[in-house]
Amino acid sequence: MKDKQSQNETENLLSTDIFKNEMDRRTFLQRSSKVAGAALGLTLIGSLNSIPVGAVSSSSVIHSNGRKPDLVFPVISDVHIHHSNDNTLNKFITTLEQLNKVVPSQDAFVVVGDLTDYGYESEYDKFMSAYNKRKQSKAVSMFAIGNHDYWNGLSVNDSYKRFYEKTGMDSHYYHKVIKGYHFIVLGTEDGRTEGTFSVKQIEWLGEQLKLAKADDPNKPIFVFHHQPIKETIYGSEWGFTENRDLFYDTLKPYPQVISFSGHTHYPLDDPRIIHQKDFTSIGTSTGAYLWLDSGRVQGEVPEGADILNQALVVEVHNNKVLIKRRDIHNDDWTGEPFEISYPAEKNKFKYTEDRDNKAPFFTKDAMISIDHEKTAVTSLAIMLTQAKDNLLVHDYRVVARNADTGEVVNKFLAFSEFYKDPVPNPLTLSVGELMPNTTYQIEVYALDAYENVSHNSLKVLGKTLDGEVKDVMITLSKDILKGVEDSVEVTVENARIPKSDWIGLYEVNEKPGDIAAIWWMYTQTTNGTLSFTFNGSSSSRYKEGSTYKFVYFYGSGYDAVASKTFTVGS
Repeated sequence: MKDKQSQNETENLLSTDIFKNEMDRRTFLQRSSKVAGAALGLTLIGSLNSIPVGAVSSSSVIHSNGRKPDLVFPVISDVHIHHSNDNTLNKFITTLEQLNKVVPSQDAFVVVGDLTDYGYESEYDKFMSAYNKRKQSKAVSMFAIGNHDYWNGLSVNDSYKRFYEKTGMDSHYYHKVIKGYHFIVLGTEDGRTEGTFSVKQIEWLGEQLKLAKADDPNKPIFVFHHQPIKETIYGSEWGFTENRDLFYDTLKPYPQVISFSGHTHYPLDDPRIIHQKDFTSIGTSTGAYLWLDSGRVQGEVPEGADILNQALVVEVHNNKVLIKRRDIHNDDWTGEPFEISYPAEKNKFKYTEDRDNKAPFFTKDAMISIDHEKTAVTSLAIMLTQAKDNLLVHDYRVVARNADTGEVVNKFLAFSEFYKDPVPNPLTLSVGELMPNTTYQIEVYALDAYENVSHNSLKVLGKTLDGEVKDVMITLSKDILKGVEDSVEVTVENARIPKSDWIGLYEVNEKPGDIAAIWWMYTQTTNGTLSFTFNGSSSSRYKEGSTYKFVYFYGSGYDAVASKTFTVGS
């Protein structure tokens, strides 16, 4: 009864001010608008009320009670400057210019690793040229080395040397004091994706923490490292395993620590991006491209992922730290600032793992429909009103049942696409792996970031088209390439519309899943046919005299349904 009452109170709270035209992503998800059904020409279940939907506001301002902070600094990560194109360079320039506008008096500027894509000299030169032209003279520059900054063919020591010479950092881990506040920057010690932090470096960290606490036990201590600590923030499954417990236990006695990490490319919008238990951990997103949880139909790198560009702005006040989340790509703030009170006390932490037990819900006038224009022989497209939640609707669980037998024929998770600006409402999803000329009941449940599942669901009936089910086929413009720099035209026919399917390149005798793909891409087709030019790979596994295969996979796993081989000649 208590849970039901809490649900009703939340519904009433989120129903107020629903007719605002401009909303940020968090508000948009909390206060989802109704579908403008009359203009859609679709079969709808539910009422047909409509309201205008505005894009994310570009004029919102987050204040700090009008008080000037004692210390302020931006934090970014995963810039990934590339040697052969300027896409990420241009995003980096936009980041610097925008942060100078919203934070005109910076005390420091921190980049938490992966400054470059490969650690090449030309990439560092691009990074530093853009940075030095726009850095604020009074801001102390602090850069951490990331795993990508080692991918240059050099030894670890030579990669260190290049990092020092190009960035001006004295070491790959160091400790600075700025206006009485302690900054401890750590460095991953090789190019392993998981990351490596040695016992020696962690013991050094412990010594610096003691010094910082002795200086002032009530002040925050800022710690920066590229890979996250496993089992902390959103995306920390990409964190390091070796010496993980030693690293965590070294920070554990210091609730005043705020630990910033990059690497994951996970967006700042998910509330789990901040985590508190024994200390505070927070992710720093990316300036390059989005990455997300596995197991959703949109894939880990969804369509439009290269748009994302985010940053943190940290304000330190007398008794609190405010961490503001910035959508650089949208020139606006996203969500409310995270507020951490000081002196830090663990029993007063509010961003804990168990902070949310309220389930998302569909309002009584929420709708679901079949998009008949996208109905196919083996798939249906559904369109639904976004659910609401007190924090964030993260996923939808979609279940397809044969309407005659009741048998579940497909079940999957799909992102709410909370990472888009604006968040799509209604949301369109494709339901595949169906039989021709068959009626299905599609049922949808909402899940929030903490895996609370809605008590109610949306249901709709739809029938697939009658026709022949065609196998996926890969064709190549040629079977033999003239060296590793030669290109080949690739055509995939009868590809599925869902964008979680992908195609990867392997040596002919390699088993996908046992080894990573040499090259891969999501298929992203809208009409069943995909065509692209493969221009080779810089991987050492791609060489003359070897035979390779393109493999088409259903979903985000290794369900291979088609392949085609070719040979690289000399």
